[in-house]
Amino acid sequence: MRQWVKVAEVGELAPGEKKQLDIEGVAIALFNVGGQYYAIEDVCTHDGAPLAHGKFVGEEIICPRHGARFNVRTGEALCLPAVEPVETYPVKVEGKDILVELDL
Repeated sequence: MRQWVKVAEVGELAPGEKKQLDIEGVAIALFNVGGQYYAIEDVCTHDGAPLAHGKFVGEEIICPRHGARFNVRTGEALCLPAVEPVETYPVKVEGKDILVELDL
């Protein structure tokens, strides 16, 4: 069942920052790109590394193990060794709350 889950509050994540989350066993990485929030599955499609441990530059997260890059807005794999995209999740802001829509 899809539902919106509060994951943070506006102001917790400055532009260019990221946050690692575990929501009922679902690994999520939340990103602030110029004041817009994006959420992806926090698992590299190449080897399963937690992407939130990597370097975040612009709209890209770089896997800390082998350097695969993913666009945090679209989930697209941008370079080898990853070829499969990561799952993305809808994000919305209600008042001060940042919410992510998940199947729970």
